[in-house]
Amino acid sequence: MPLVPALATQARRWLGDWVGEVDRRSLRDDGMAAFIGALIVLPQGIAFAALAGLPPTWGLYTSIVPCIVAALMGASRLMVSGPTNATSLALAAMLAPLAASNPSSYLQLALVATFALGVVQAVLGLVRLGVLANFVSPSVLLGFITGAAVLIAEHALRDLSVSGVEAGVGAITLAATLAAQRWVPGRQHMLIGLVTGGLAAWLLARQGWVAATVGQVAHNLPTLQAPSITLTDLRHVGGAALALAVVSLGQTMAVGKAIAGRRGELFDPNRECVAQGTSNIVGSFFSCFVSCGSLNRSVVNEQVGARSPLAGVFSALIVAALMLLGGPVLQFIPMAAIAATLLPVAWSLVDRSHWRRVIQLDRAEAVIAAGTAVATVLVSLQVAILGGMSAALIVYLYGSARPALRTMGFDKPASADHGHHGDRPFVVLDDAPPGAQPECPQLKLLRMEGSVYFGATAHVGDHLHRLRAEPNPQKHLLVMAKSMSAIDLAGADLWEAERVRRLALGGDLYFHRPRPQVMDMWRRSGFLDRLGADHIFARKPAALLTIVDRLDPEVCRQCHARIFVECAGRPGPDPKTDLSADPAPDSVIIPVTKGEPSCP
Repeated sequence: MPLVPALATQARRWLGDWVGEVDRRSLRDDGMAAFIGALIVLPQGIAFAALAGLPPTWGLYTSIVPCIVAALMGASRLMVSGPTNATSLALAAMLAPLAASNPSSYLQLALVATFALGVVQAVLGLVRLGVLANFVSPSVLLGFITGAAVLIAEHALRDLSVSGVEAGVGAITLAATLAAQRWVPGRQHMLIGLVTGGLAAWLLARQGWVAATVGQVAHNLPTLQAPSITLTDLRHVGGAALALAVVSLGQTMAVGKAIAGRRGELFDPNRECVAQGTSNIVGSFFSCFVSCGSLNRSVVNEQVGARSPLAGVFSALIVAALMLLGGPVLQFIPMAAIAATLLPVAWSLVDRSHWRRVIQLDRAEAVIAAGTAVATVLVSLQVAILGGMSAALIVYLYGSARPALRTMGFDKPASADHGHHGDRPFVVLDDAPPGAQPECPQLKLLRMEGSVYFGATAHVGDHLHRLRAEPNPQKHLLVMAKSMSAIDLAGADLWEAERVRRLALGGDLYFHRPRPQVMDMWRRSGFLDRLGADHIFARKPAALLTIVDRLDPEVCRQCHARIFVECAGRPGPDPKTDLSADPAPDSVIIPVTKGEPSCP
């Protein structure tokens, strides 16, 4: 194989299919998105480092090294990693008590914590536990993104309300951004807004009205320096690093899944775990602190037209170049202009149509989404995500613990045609008026829907008990088990107890079309041997033909329901002595032979 195609194939295998889509146009789009992202992360990196109690330069370093590693190794094409307000605050909260007795150890502990966190994240991905991200439900994502949009807007408005000058620069920037978004082709509206805001600030400064700017930017790049890691430090930060790893991964997965969902792309959580872990491990060797998926940078990256992970790589390289060459210019970028360009981003994050749909269709999910949004704004991103995941899981478990058990029957009486064509489908009788659709007095038809596991046995057992406790209960029970999706040992024990109770009543227990996984559990638990293979039926006609033949003929003799075609062969009321037994014209009792189909 030629060298270049071989290298391209290997690159696709390691980096992703996007490698084969890189062309001149994608490079141009990625470069433009990278420039916008670099301008945004410059003040953010400095601010987030301050939140973490670390040198401002570390915030810029964290916007370079981990960003490159995570972009090239990650599962999302457009997610950009780096420092965030949530992880910065969480890291500060974790380190403050540990370094209380020795403040000089604060920086060292920050690097050790970042290294330990990266190891935890990478291990989770390698052992395939990244699937835990699947427990971040769409409603949690909706609430998280909405709350994060409020936070982005709140921080932006705070920068705009410092003084009248900032408000004016911000208003001009916002107007230029919205106008460009509406009238200028392409996705350069944020750059146009920044340039316009910068010119406005320059003109105002000439009149003596000065707006706050980014300020002095460091002029040196991160250098390789291994952190001094000791067992004592690892013991100190180990538990906190584990908690922080889960929090940062929760935020990363929420951002990654949200972007992938909007673009209709697949998202591999295990690969992203490894990428984030590796980026933090490598970052700890370059004076970087905790990095994870950044919501505002990722959304901006998407909206300004990025095409591949190279946008994140280019953004990191531009930050590095700006640190070296552009300090004198960058220090004059107005903070108000950067804040104003984030307001349209925040507004675009609020998915109003999704909110309307959730509120209309599922109140529980709407409450979870609203709770997650409120927690994001009032508490913290990590608490919001973990709390939302817990609430969604509780709602799911509550629903799964109450599987449906529906009484089945027919909506029309048996007729001559039904014995041959089977065109009389089963229907649910639970919602029918009392007495509207008669049931067989000896055979209960019950459709089981859902899993019968340890959490659901109480609900299912209570329902079966109520059926047996009715006056003159139906002694035989046919369970239509095609929709009984799964069962565990507790579920198998429940059906064994029901079998024993049915036999004690003088009846029996039967099943129609249980699933292979259910049959496997019954077989391994011994229930199938005790039940008998002749109590399992693949077709409903065969089940009714067999069970009706086992019913008590004395009860059949007094029965006027006659709902099964098979009832034609059973003794019934004597029409000469009981006029109420006269069959209706459309329910003529016809003789049937064994093996003749009766219903679907």
